[in-house]
Amino acid sequence: MASVSHSPVAFTGKPASDLLRSSSNGVRGLPLRALGRTRLGTGKRDLTVVAAKLRKTKKHDYPWSQDPDPNVKGGVLTHLSHFKPLKEKPKPVTLEFEKPLVDLEKKIMDVRKMATETGLDFSDQIIMLENKYHQALKDLYTHLTPIQRVNIARHPNRPTFLDHVFNITEKFVELHGDRAGYDDPAIVTGIGTIDGKRYMFMGHQKGRNTKENIMRNFGMPTPHGYRKALRMMYYADHHGFPIITFIDTPGAFADLKSEELGQGEAIAQNLRTMFGLKVPIISIVIGEGGSGGALAIGCANKLLMLENAVFYVASPEACAAILWKTAKASPKAAEKLKITATELCKLQIADGIIPEPLGGAHADSSWTSQRIKAAINETMDELNKMNTAELLKHRMLKFRKIGGFQEGIPIDPKRKVNMKKKEEPTLHVDLEGEVEKVKQQILRAKESSSEPPLLHLNETIEKLKKDVDQEFSEAAKALGFEDKFAALRADYQKINSQDQIVDPAFKSKIDRLREEFNQNLPKSPNYESLSNKLDMLKELSKAKNIAEKNSKASMMKLEINERFKEVVERQDMKDKFEALKTEIQNSGVSSFEDLDSNLKEKIVKIRKEIEFELEDVLKSLGLALEAVKSNTTYLEELSPSSEVKSKIEELNLEINHGIESVINSSDLKYKIELLKLEIAKAGKKPNLEAKKRIATLEQQIKQSVAAALDSSDLKEKHEKLKAEISKDIETSGELDGSLKNNSPEDARLKMNAGANRTFA
Repeated sequence: MASVSHSPVAFTGKPASDLLRSSSNGVRGLPLRALGRTRLGTGKRDLTVVAAKLRKTKKHDYPWSQDPDPNVKGGVLTHLSHFKPLKEKPKPVTLEFEKPLVDLEKKIMDVRKMATETGLDFSDQIIMLENKYHQALKDLYTHLTPIQRVNIARHPNRPTFLDHVFNITEKFVELHGDRAGYDDPAIVTGIGTIDGKRYMFMGHQKGRNTKENIMRNFGMPTPHGYRKALRMMYYADHHGFPIITFIDTPGAFADLKSEELGQGEAIAQNLRTMFGLKVPIISIVIGEGGSGGALAIGCANKLLMLENAVFYVASPEACAAILWKTAKASPKAAEKLKITATELCKLQIADGIIPEPLGGAHADSSWTSQRIKAAINETMDELNKMNTAELLKHRMLKFRKIGGFQEGIPIDPKRKVNMKKKEEPTLHVDLEGEVEKVKQQILRAKESSSEPPLLHLNETIEKLKKDVDQEFSEAAKALGFEDKFAALRADYQKINSQDQIVDPAFKSKIDRLREEFNQNLPKSPNYESLSNKLDMLKELSKAKNIAEKNSKASMMKLEINERFKEVVERQDMKDKFEALKTEIQNSGVSSFEDLDSNLKEKIVKIRKEIEFELEDVLKSLGLALEAVKSNTTYLEELSPSSEVKSKIEELNLEINHGIESVINSSDLKYKIELLKLEIAKAGKKPNLEAKKRIATLEQQIKQSVAAALDSSDLKEKHEKLKAEISKDIETSGELDGSLKNNSPEDARLKMNAGANRTFA
């Protein structure tokens, strides 16, 4: 039997692990160097144990300072956290709807700078501007739209999970790793104390700048992050630590690698596990909570939300892209999704709202953190009164009641009266596609010379009008004009009910408000959508007007042709034509100039009879035929001298300028505005009193215009021009065959009528 030769070192009975420790740790044992050349003899061979050489690697840079301060808030262990205060102050970011406040801030800064430079006292002006700023800030943040709250929840300077944790805890130590090979920085877990009570904290961590956001993957966890959270849930459940989760993520990271590693399975495991944990769970939405990525750590007994936080199954942009085929409809989607804290509390999905300071949580993160701390203490006191069975049942019932409704129960009459009326469906699906379809139909109708599809065109225009009205309402609500419009509408209804004449001052007030709204309209979040729909509405309305005019013109043309045909084919007319034709043939003349005067007079007489008959036909169809042509056309037929033409044009210009100057006078302008308001107030079917008021105002305006023109020298110029025209006609002689038998007196009468039309 082989004998083993022992080394001269005597073992003292201690464990081998203690003996193999380095003496530098203060524990006496066998140094590794002593074993460097120790030989273990055997019968046939010697075994030599050589100490392994350690490779030189880069020393790990732990965030532990050389002389850590033991009195630091959070304890010495906070030195181990990678989360440090930012060296540079974050740049202020102004959201789109906050731009009106920037102008006030600039004014305050300018006044303070002026006071510093000049040494003058501008304290009253500064106080007034500051009060105005605070009032504007209050008005803005008490009437936020859902999409504006989404923008606040995504604010780059909004405090993160670790910001709140370090503000509310006395001690906090971060725990890393999922024990499967990776530590996801998008989810942070750790143990901390609030008022001496230990809690397990876990939450989504976003970055405070671009570098941190890239490192934290913009708060979007991978399966490793959810498995790390799952490990900490088991740990907290084992040791009896209540769990507090902070939700702030747009959703789980949906890349190919995450799907391959089981993203859905990891989320499902968390959901199942959280419903079986025997410790109280509180979830707080501090930013945006997106879909299953938020719910994976959000199955809690109580779900609390910051005032401007949002919680959704799909982002407003994604929802708009799915339903309306464009992300520009995100404001509408945000409103329909009911994703704000107030709406979710009404639906009993959220259990409480934590207030934020004016301007959002980033305006005062410490104050917001203290409100979170108070909410945690209050809620935890309530949950700690429950035993394990009650906690599990409470958590189960919270989620089972979501979306649950009882059918067949009659509605309370009082509640039924106060129920919100169902909104009429407006333009829903692919508005641009429907408009494009109508355009193609109009083009095809033009090519085939058929009537355009007016019915479908009218339906599309009506839908588009409703959608435009809704867009205007949303813009007014977003810009803070809703109350102003409501007050103005109430004043107008009051005036209308009392049957009073609308004061021009009220009209100017309406114009000012309209101008102010139009100036601020480009700042509304739905401006692009509104402008696109307005352009489409104008284009379709123009196409509708053209189509209606063409349709009416074609129908009128057909009717006129039929009536003219009836006149020409009448028996008496045919007899006259035949008799005249026989006389012309018997005369043996081949041209009109060679006919005798009697035959020419007969031809002219029959032509006039036909003209009178056709004129009666047009009058019966409601078409007014001008008895005398306009002076310009008539003078062109008579070919007057160029001098007379230039004088007529000059007189027309003077008359137009005179009328414009009279209309622009303050007294007449006031009457015209009153007339417009009366006509608008009377509507399509005015009563007798409204007709009388309108007629009185019209008569007063006409008299004022006539009196102003009579007082000028235009009338005298008009009389002189009439005399010159008559003289020019007398000297011009006979002009064509149709006018040879007309006397100069008839020509003068016609020219006088034309000149009178010009003056009128």
